[in-house]
Amino acid sequence: MKFKYSARNKEGELQVGVVEAASYDAAASILNGHDLFVLSVINAEERSLADYISSFFNRVKSKDLVIFSRQLATLLEARVPLGDSLKNMYRQTENQILKEVIFDINADVSAGSSFSQALGRHPNVFSDFFINMIRAAEVTGRVDQSMSFMADYLEKQDTLTSKIKNALIYPAFVIGLFLLVVLVMVTFVFPQIKPIFEETGVALPIHTRIILGTGDFVLAWWWAILVIFIVAFIAIADYIRSDEGKGLVSDLSLRLPIIGGLFTKMYVTRFAQSASVLIAGGVSVVQAIRITARTIGNIVFEEELEKVANQVKEGELMSRALEKSPYFPLLVANLVAIGESTGKVDKLLEKISDFYTRQVDETAANLVELIQPILMVVIAVFVGILFASILMPIYNLAQAF
Repeated sequence: MKFKYSARNKEGELQVGVVEAASYDAAASILNGHDLFVLSVINAEERSLADYISSFFNRVKSKDLVIFSRQLATLLEARVPLGDSLKNMYRQTENQILKEVIFDINADVSAGSSFSQALGRHPNVFSDFFINMIRAAEVTGRVDQSMSFMADYLEKQDTLTSKIKNALIYPAFVIGLFLLVVLVMVTFVFPQIKPIFEETGVALPIHTRIILGTGDFVLAWWWAILVIFIVAFIAIADYIRSDEGKGLVSDLSLRLPIIGGLFTKMYVTRFAQSASVLIAGGVSVVQAIRITARTIGNIVFEEELEKVANQVKEGELMSRALEKSPYFPLLVANLVAIGESTGKVDKLLEKISDFYTRQVDETAANLVELIQPILMVVIAVFVGILFASILMPIYNLAQAF
């Protein structure tokens, strides 16, 4: 069995790690035999239901990784050894999941693993891009600079993703609220009025009959609708997680009007940011493109970048390969060509990233401004239909008397 431990040596320094033993007492005996004062010993293999629930709500967010990268970069730049830096990060980190990950990384590093190898054992927390960036930095001896690069990169990615989400949250909230109001009206309000119309024999408009019929259907078959909805949701979610589903979603996200252009610019920005950081860190162009492809977040772009990487490997210039791609604007290929001619591809990719970041910001802002009036008009039309469905029969009823 594996046990996580924290202990202090004779000098009072804190040590954390993993020890294999048959029991708690055996683990404590091993640690005492190494002249360590044991503070805590925890079974590393046991996880209760509460632990799983806690892990769901305490997932490592991008902001947590930004803080981790920034603080670790600061400690490394101050010439604090990696082991001591990780111990300091362990004490300062509030997110329990990340805290456990740092604990494991420090234990692996103390056991002789490289930093990149230790990070690679936690693929759910650290992306391929993150791990490969650190691996390249270990070769060049610039881990501190790479961590600083990663902090900047993750911060930009987090800001970009937040802007996209914020642009879509408002319309999603308004539509959801409107659908809830419609559901309440159809299932609770209209059925209370229906008997009055039936008793008086007033002729009902077609839209009123449709809404009343929908309310009756929902009240009678709500359980079947709920079951169908749950089954459909599970089936769709399962399909989206499959390779075919991911490909379909990736393709649709690029083809949608207006939003497709926004996503395209976002993926171009990610490509330029990632490739710039990797090339600046000493990674070859082919490897940088391939690493970026795996972390860009879109199957279509991933496949396209794999084609670009293969063409570059065969001797093609990256600018020529990008120029042939239907997904990358001509501006990207032109600026990369300038970088190739001046030997500053990483700098030009950084400029591409800055340019398209501004483009994404403007498009997202315009999208919000465009969606709001459209939503107001659409919702006003539907609200008008709902009220007309009630008021017109009441008006006809008044005319009858």
